[in-house]
Amino acid sequence: MKVTSSDIVISAVRPAQYPDVDLPEIALAGRSNVGKSSFINKMINRKNLARTSSKPGKTQTLNFYIINEILHFVDVPGYGFAKVSKTEREAWGKMIETYLKNREQLRAVILLIDVRHPPTKDDVTMYDFLKHYDLPTIVIATKADKIPKGKWPKHLKIVKETLNMEKEDHLILFSSETGQGKEEAWNIIQHFIS
Repeated sequence: MKVTSSDIVISAVRPAQYPDVDLPEIALAGRSNVGKSSFINKMINRKNLARTSSKPGKTQTLNFYIINEILHFVDVPGYGFAKVSKTEREAWGKMIETYLKNREQLRAVILLIDVRHPPTKDDVTMYDFLKHYDLPTIVIATKADKIPKGKWPKHLKIVKETLNMEKEDHLILFSSETGQGKEEAWNIIQHFIS
């Protein structure tokens, strides 16, 4: 997909604040420093529409981005970050769960995993949650440029096995540095929103 326009619409914490339009939505979930903002920026050809931060846990709201006036990317707060109070974590958890379980416009969820390490317990929990609610899932293995090409198959196999991935779910190796996987990701997203 050729992205010609993109913008942040709203940062929401409850359903009443979600955009009141009938556009398909693709949610992005993942650990706090997995590279969600870099992924969004790469996909929409913008340097810093989604703000990247060296401080994990920065996203504390559901951030709705409109792309080409035809779809929303919804960046949900990262999980698995220890410096946030338990109460705050629970509040985020509820906010994310409410969105994922009840949003009719949601077409698929992109789960971002750092390909350099086996998926964490939180990653597995998130994947199981998505499967429990029958949400189509696209697993994006980020930071591909950080490991040698020869080791990609081994790392992807670990991701697949650790998550116990279902056959119909897509797994894409991605690098926000080189743009690897971008075309493939757009093709799959378009399949879900058309």
